[in-house]
Amino acid sequence: MSEAVSALNGAEFNGAVRISEAGLLGMITLRGDLEDAKLAAAVKAAVGLAMPAKRGVRDGKKGSVAWMSPDELLLMLPYAGADQTVARLDKSLEGVHHLAVNVSDARAVFHLEGRGLREVIAKGSPADLSSMGLPVGEVRRTRLGQVAVAFWLSDEDHLTLICFRSVGAHVFAWLKNAAAEGTLPEFLG
Repeated sequence: MSEAVSALNGAEFNGAVRISEAGLLGMITLRGDLEDAKLAAAVKAAVGLAMPAKRGVRDGKKGSVAWMSPDELLLMLPYAGADQTVARLDKSLEGVHHLAVNVSDARAVFHLEGRGLREVIAKGSPADLSSMGLPVGEVRRTRLGQVAVAFWLSDEDHLTLICFRSVGAHVFAWLKNAAAEGTLPEFLG
């Protein structure tokens, strides 16, 4: 069996902002009734975190959990534990309508770091990237160019962006171009 590798094998770029591919990350799509106490308990057991608020993301020592839609969460945890976590979720949610799927190998994750990261993303996203339009800790599912992405800020200088693995190289090339030195209009701060 071949060894798992991330979409871009840890590629990095330093321009107006620093861009790095996150490497292997365990990701589980969990769908169900987000108001269900049993589902909330299963999330807490899986990543040690309470349910996020609508459009929110929570980070902890065991992982992270992001609200993706009214019936969908994305759990992020160490890559090696994703399959076992799906099995534990399925067992703890037996009898509860849900879907838990390991999507780790279907996604690419990028970290952007620096003061101009809102402007880099704003070059290709219809989302409001101002501090009022995208507060720290709020997930946005949108487009970057014509590619489906989700992103959030953990603080003003750190953004996480997730896309499908199949377009990971394209998104990285797009981000590098948008983050080239001297190209930020400095409208957003």
